[in-house]
Amino acid sequence: MSETSNDEFSELLDGLVPGPTLRWTIGGVEVTRVGEWIVPTPREMLVPDITDRQLLDNSGWLEPYFVRDLLLLSFHAFVVKSEGCTIVVDTCLGDAPVRMVPGNPDFLDRLAAEVDGGLDGVDVVLCTHLHFDHVGWNTRLIGGERFPTFGNARYLFGRAEVDHLASEEDDMAIEELDIRPVIDAGLADLIDPRHTITSEVRTVPTIGHTPGHVSVLIESQGERALITGDVFHTPLQIRHPELPALFDWDVEQSATTRRDVVEQYADSDTLVLGTHFAPPTAGHIRRSDDGVWFESSGT
Repeated sequence: MSETSNDEFSELLDGLVPGPTLRWTIGGVEVTRVGEWIVPTPREMLVPDITDRQLLDNSGWLEPYFVRDLLLLSFHAFVVKSEGCTIVVDTCLGDAPVRMVPGNPDFLDRLAAEVDGGLDGVDVVLCTHLHFDHVGWNTRLIGGERFPTFGNARYLFGRAEVDHLASEEDDMAIEELDIRPVIDAGLADLIDPRHTITSEVRTVPTIGHTPGHVSVLIESQGERALITGDVFHTPLQIRHPELPALFDWDVEQSATTRRDVVEQYADSDTLVLGTHFAPPTAGHIRRSDDGVWFESSGT
């Protein structure tokens, strides 16, 4: 995503809620959703090519995610606990003064409550990519300066993501607020798209939305889950992978990646955890006679 005026969202921000804290168990791995905000968003501001016909034809299963023609866009982090390691996947919006959507000041307290030892108990922070709504709480403002939020953690940034950021002609200062202090503090590890965090948790390349985008694959005790990152912004892109997000870096590659993910996980037992999917957030990709769809599932 890129910077835009807060005025565009001003009428949508009334009455925002973070949504419920949700928990899943995948074998021996525990995953918790910690919400920052759920933002009703006009489709043209996120996936502009969605048609009225597509919404109508899929209304039977889209209602948890689209309400009155507005996409319910969820900003949340996943806390993943595996083999004694606590991993935070994506850190949402943060406290920078200029954001498309302002961060929730209560988010860190609720995140800390899900981690033994609070914020200092986080071992790994993994950013699926380096857009502002996935790195925002990497740092926080203290006494007029920015410091890493998770002082005992290793932050995992995609090497291709950082290289791309550095090559941008426009100095993307909005991301630098949340990335540069981490690198300067010596807490960042630059990783390749395939990276093992524990024997149960690893990253897999899902390039297209950004040059080094990754998803997170969890495999434990014969069970499997996929944290999508921004492969999908809405489950409608599962049915229609050709629909690009407004901020996709490579539209053709992002569509190919969505098709590959659908093909790989459709009609499997893999639990899909959508990084921007409003509650219930999780579900399975299913096939039917007229195409694929997303079957929401409980915790």
